[in-house]
Amino acid sequence: MPIQKIDLEISNRTLSIEFGKMGKQADGSAFIRYGDTIMLVTATSKKEVKEPKPFFPLIVDYRENTYAAGKIPGGFFKREGRPSEREILISRMIDRPIRTLFPDGYFNDTQIVAFLLSADMDNESDTLGIIGASVALYFSDIPFSTPIGAVKVGYVNDEYVINPTRSQLENSPLNMIVVGTEEGVVMMEAACAEVKEDIIIQATTLAQTKIQEIINLQKDLFSRLDIQKREFKAKEIDQNMYDRIEKNISTPLLEAIQAPGVKREKDEKTSAILESLLEKIPEENKEETSDTKDIFYAIQKKLVRKLIVEGQKRVDGRTFDEIRPISIEVGILPRTHGSALFTRGETQCLATVTLGTFEDIQRVDGLIEQADKRFMLHYNFPPFSVGEVSFLRGPGRREIGHGALAEKSIIPSIPDEEEFPYTIRIVSDILESNGSSSMATVCGGVLALMDAGVPLPSIIAGMAMGLVKEGDRYAILTDIAGLEDHLGDMDLKVAGTEKGITAIQMDLKIPHLSIDVLKEAIEKARLARLKVIEKMRDVIPESRADISPYAPRMINIFINPEKVGDVIGPAGKIIKKIIAETKAKIDIDESGKITIASVDASAAEKAKEMIHDITVEAELGKDYTGKVIRIEDYGAFVEILPNVVGLLHISEIAHHRIQNVRDVMRLGDAIRVKVISIDENNKVRVSKRALEERPPHNENFNDRSRDSKPHSYRNRDDKNRD
Repeated sequence: MPIQKIDLEISNRTLSIEFGKMGKQADGSAFIRYGDTIMLVTATSKKEVKEPKPFFPLIVDYRENTYAAGKIPGGFFKREGRPSEREILISRMIDRPIRTLFPDGYFNDTQIVAFLLSADMDNESDTLGIIGASVALYFSDIPFSTPIGAVKVGYVNDEYVINPTRSQLENSPLNMIVVGTEEGVVMMEAACAEVKEDIIIQATTLAQTKIQEIINLQKDLFSRLDIQKREFKAKEIDQNMYDRIEKNISTPLLEAIQAPGVKREKDEKTSAILESLLEKIPEENKEETSDTKDIFYAIQKKLVRKLIVEGQKRVDGRTFDEIRPISIEVGILPRTHGSALFTRGETQCLATVTLGTFEDIQRVDGLIEQADKRFMLHYNFPPFSVGEVSFLRGPGRREIGHGALAEKSIIPSIPDEEEFPYTIRIVSDILESNGSSSMATVCGGVLALMDAGVPLPSIIAGMAMGLVKEGDRYAILTDIAGLEDHLGDMDLKVAGTEKGITAIQMDLKIPHLSIDVLKEAIEKARLARLKVIEKMRDVIPESRADISPYAPRMINIFINPEKVGDVIGPAGKIIKKIIAETKAKIDIDESGKITIASVDASAAEKAKEMIHDITVEAELGKDYTGKVIRIEDYGAFVEILPNVVGLLHISEIAHHRIQNVRDVMRLGDAIRVKVISIDENNKVRVSKRALEERPPHNENFNDRSRDSKPHSYRNRDDKNRD
């Protein structure tokens, strides 16, 4: 097939897509460019299924080549290694909208590989990966026939911006990705700064218009090409077998689904019904066993959805807008800096907060991101939380994704470094899970921050919404449980304050969602969020007045940048001495900002005083007691502060004439002086006579003879000479 190209103007930049140019051994490929950001996305799918799987084995891998930004990887091995957190999150972002658009029953191993080849640091690559995956799949023989489009939406100076640049996003309270099909939205994700719900809806509506243009270009070209999709026919269920099993288990299965009790008890009852079916099948009839399992789960799904849509009931007896019981405890771990146990229904999160110093900041040195990260949230999902047995490994893609969503939700409430100079780490350990542990992490994390004494300007809570849609009838479910999530059509997570949304994430299992239904779901999420915030406030209305006694005390001071060298000293001699004496941690910035940290508050104060003594500067008009350190014919040099010496001119010693400075003062004398001038080079002049009362006028006052010297000094001189 000759190289084909699609061009579309978006926000004064050209989105250019070519396929058939690179990666031609793959089933499909797309070479996509926006500005100088370029990606290659390929799609490959096996022709047959070797082993039956109960799920669609889709693999999505996004990689950022460092050469794309003209860099060489750091570290000992000068090549790309394991994927970064950013790469994992973008891989998930590409996976989520396309997975649901494959035909039911397609279980062939399929892989999407997206390489970032060029990065202009202004146009981000996440939406390009989604569009590229759509093109690579759509213009291949893989049975993927629903093209999608994706755009990013910002809100700059009260105006919506499609595909804002990175610099524009810095001034935007909204950073949202919207993915859609020809008929509606299929996925969205946003980070917000307390944005109102109507702004989200309007941004989504605007995004859908541009998405439609991207899809139309794909469909128009596809109609002019002779692309043959490979034959695929989903495995059909034996209808007689289905009817027989449905007749036998529908009543007991519905009773088990609605049975009172905890999730584990319900699961045991439903599992017992499945086992009763399987035990009648000979062990060698593996196909019949597989078919029986498929039919059982299909009947379970049908019963749950029918109960909700037609019976207007939920499996646990709640109303559609009802939130499960919430219990909250804070400060349950005495030696952590902050802790909270948040339980909603059968989902339980133990959140802990650790306050660290400048030494604990995470250095982010990625292809795009170059920053110091002082707020981190890490999410753990141990197997016992769902009653399973498996090895404890490092965080998987799901854990990283859930942690990133919770972190994104809480960030708007984290105080600035100037107000609260700590590095903050939240760890969320999910101890029990039956629906929306990421939103429980948001609630638990905020409670733990308040328990730690972090001065949050507002309380943030999160809520997960579900949807069951059959034809034109649908039900929106507040605070979905695990079964409703698994068998439902939507997982919409919304976090925010009383003022607005801080993060949103939506995934679907149906081809699309209308704006009207989305608007209704977001409004219901707002009402539920307010109820959760009220529950949280009842337990801890505001952040504690002080941090834990086990947390380090931190002090920020600011000095003249020219004094930084004085604090450090030659070869670091001075700062090392301060650290050795106080045991405090000290960070010095070239700008003159100095951060002192110590668990012992008195040690931090001592370090502050020592630095103050080194860096303090003279103030015009202020009095000081200083020591004479040098005497010249024209005056004396007086050390009024550490490292600050002022010139006391001979004319400023007294109101009467002084013939010889050495006649009235000696090295080491302590004298009181006043600063009378500081020039542009920070040279200080002081006066002694400015602090003395002028004697009454008499005719001998201005006598310039040596005999004007005070008698007491003559006697002292004579004594020293003897």
